[in-house]
Order: sequence, then structure tokens, then C-alpha cells
Amino acid sequence: MRAKPEQAPEHSMDPRADQGETFKQSVIDNAVYEDGERVDSPLSLGDAIASLRSRPGAMAWIGLYRPEEAELIKAAEEFGLHELAIEDAIVAHQRPKADRYGDTLFVVLRAAQYLDQPEKVAFGELHVFVGPDFVLTVRHSEAPDLSKVRRRMESDPDLLRQGPQAVLYAILDAVVDGYAPVVAGLQNDIDEIEVQVFGGDPAAPRRIYSLSREVIEFQRATSPLVPMLDGFIAGSPKYGVNEELQRYLRDVSDHVITVTERVAGFRQMLQDILVVNSTLVSQQQNEEMTKLTAASIAQGNEVKKISAWAAILFAPTLVGTIYGMNFDHMPELHWLLGYPVAIMLMGVVCLTLYLVFKRRDWL
Repeated sequence: MRAKPEQAPEHSMDPRADQGETFKQSVIDNAVYEDGERVDSPLSLGDAIASLRSRPGAMAWIGLYRPEEAELIKAAEEFGLHELAIEDAIVAHQRPKADRYGDTLFVVLRAAQYLDQPEKVAFGELHVFVGPDFVLTVRHSEAPDLSKVRRRMESDPDLLRQGPQAVLYAILDAVVDGYAPVVAGLQNDIDEIEVQVFGGDPAAPRRIYSLSREVIEFQRATSPLVPMLDGFIAGSPKYGVNEELQRYLRDVSDHVITVTERVAGFRQMLQDILVVNSTLVSQQQNEEMTKLTAASIAQGNEVKKISAWAAILFAPTLVGTIYGMNFDHMPELHWLLGYPVAIMLMGVVCLTLYLVFKRRDWL
């Protein structure tokens, strides 16, 4: 059985939320607008449809939060929504896109929030159905908070009077504006990583990898919006979008392009930082190897010196040992010049060995 969804912030602030079971928990706000003003706040989807049909020229804006499958199917029956769009809204986890089914536009958006404490980016998914006289929003996460969008629209009757296309613009604008704190948070993280890398922090590569994944995910959420908005702007005359609203859409498009360019720059910067980190690590390893090699060479030189002096001292020791064996019958044992010759032999051998080792830089 599907777990009971958490209560959205809009629902907790809605005075209708304590009027009993007639108000579904997944229905965040139901409103019917006429001439830019709210004229009715139905308690159920059926009431919203009835109120809309009784007011020619009116518009319904229905907000759902983590709805059950049966509720989405009911909404599809009431508004004539395509089964493929409903399937996407039920399954969720869709990439940002815009599909048109007859006179209904289905838009998938991915909102983003930067969480300061864990320094991570949280993503939310929003599905928007836009028809000739209705807007149906389906949220699967806390972000974005559409209650702020609704308040903005209700405070601007001239904009709300332009109908469902204006509501779609306001939702797009809110989602895109929500990207700005994320961009700032990612920029701050990259600045901190640069300090870690040049400071030799061993934890830097892991953080670079983690942040790269978030940047890639953010890029997937933002890059499809550029062609999507271009399509909206290009199709505005066909679907009766006035010039003022087209200007607003172009402004949102400009912001999206700026965000996508910044995100692409972040991805390149992280790749460059990773290369720099690898280079610095290699340099550090080379320096350590150089120090070890220098130490090994110095140690080898000391060993050569010790070995050379040992060989020089071994020569007279050998001669002295032979003539110190005290045998009765030994050559030169009773020779008058035996002692000076032995001393001279020791000196000559030592001098010869010294000159040989000196020539080979052992001494």
C-alpha cells in the first residue's frame, strides 16, 4: 500500500484543510478565476469542474501534491488528458520536457534547492497540464512552493487575466529563479575545493567527484529548458500568446541560458580542478621520490666510503696476520729486512687502494 504523503506547506496554511474528508489531502488549492480575479474556491475536483463549466471564459487552477493514481485518472477523465501524459505524471522521475496532446500542453519541470547544511542540491519534480481554460499542477516534492506563484498571480490581475499561458509563465519563472541560489551555492563549493586542492587536502578528490555528480544532475535539469522555451516563444502566435507575455518568456529564456552557461562552466572547472589536483599529487610524489633517491644516493656514497676504508685497512691486517702466525719454518721470518719490507708492502698496498678508490670517487 502506498505510504500516506506528507502534508505540503500550502495545505497546512489553507483554512479549508480542517473541513473534513471532503477536502482531499493531495488537493493543495482549487481556484476558479474570472477576469483575473478568484471567484470560487471549490473543495473538490468535481466541484472545480462544475464551477468552471458554469462560468464561460473562466479558468481553473488546480494544485495537486503527491496525488494517488485514482485522483490523476479522475482528473484525466474530467479534463480529457492524454493517457501517456497521465502515465508520466504517475510514474514521475521524468526529464524536463514539453509535449502537446491536442489542445493540452504537458510540461515537466525539475526544481532545485541548495541545502546549506549538507552542501548538496535537492531536486523536485513538477508536472503541469495547461489547457484552454485550466491549469493542473502535480508536485511530487516540496519544491517549488507554488503558493508563492499563486499569490503573485492573484496580486497581478492583468497578468492572471491572460489565462493558462500566463500561469505557465509564472511557474517557469519561479522554477528558473530558484536556480540562482543553487548556482551561488555550487560556485561557493568550487571556490572551497580550489582552496582544498592547493592546500593539499587528501579529501579534495572525493569532494570533487561528489560535486561533479551534482553539477551533472543540475545540468540535466536545466539544459532541456532552453529548447523548450524557444519552442514556446516560436509557437506563441499560433496559440494566441500576446506580445507582453512573449517578452516575459524571453526574459525567462535569457535567465535559463545564463544558468546553463554557468553550469557548463562549473563542469569544465571541476574537470580542470581534478586535472590540477592530479598534477599536484604527481608533483608531490615526484618530490618525495626525488628526496628518497637523494637519500639513497647519499647513503650509497657513505657505504662506498666505509667499504673503501675497510678495504684499505684490510690489506695491512692481512699481511700482519700472515706473518703473525708464528710458524718456525716461514720464508723471510728470520730475514734481516723482513720487517721493513712487510711495513713497506703494507704501505704500498694501502696507498694503491687509496689512489684507486679516490680516482673512482669512492673517497
